[in-house]
Amino acid sequence: MTRRLALVLGLVGVAVTLATAVVLATAPGLIVSLDDAWNLEMVEWRNPALTGWALVMNVLGGGWVATILTPLLIALLAWIVRGWRGAVFALAAFAFSAGIVQLVKRALGRDRPQDLLIASDFGSFPSGHTSNAATLAVVLWFLFPSLWVAIGGALWAVAMGFSRTVLSVHWFSDTVGGALIGAGAALLLAAALWRWVRLPSMLEAGDGRSADPPR
Repeated sequence: MTRRLALVLGLVGVAVTLATAVVLATAPGLIVSLDDAWNLEMVEWRNPALTGWALVMNVLGGGWVATILTPLLIALLAWIVRGWRGAVFALAAFAFSAGIVQLVKRALGRDRPQDLLIASDFGSFPSGHTSNAATLAVVLWFLFPSLWVAIGGALWAVAMGFSRTVLSVHWFSDTVGGALIGAGAALLLAAALWRWVRLPSMLEAGDGRSADPPR
């Protein structure tokens, strides 16, 4: 992926999420119908094993684990492998993504499903758990670019989004919006800091030619 493509995908992800928020606030008909149908389907799917798995995902993807422990561990790993700039990027990406999510949540103030299985904070759209998972996926891919990192990150984000609907703590569109805004915010920051983060480590490795050219 190039810096320009990261910028375009980031803008698209954030823009689609914000546009969805506007639709939900003004003409939610089609989206609400899809959300209701998906939520009813999740209620039918529930069983002790699936619910138990979703509850584990709830702990791993939220609270102090996702907002403090995970960013610090990723930043430490980035520092070891990529240097202090990689660590700064990782922490900034998590903070940037979470900030946008909270702004949209408070601006829209969407109600959560009534049959949710766990208590949660204010605002259903977008899903903070899913957003954080998508941000994690992009941060890891940017710092350690490989096909397997990309696949693993994508699967983690999808699993997190699905788990939120199993618990009926989010609507389906909340999880899609969360994934788009989480990945989009991280991609925008990656595009802004592309050479600042990547070039030093490449030069230290003696292969400055592998750095992406300016876009």
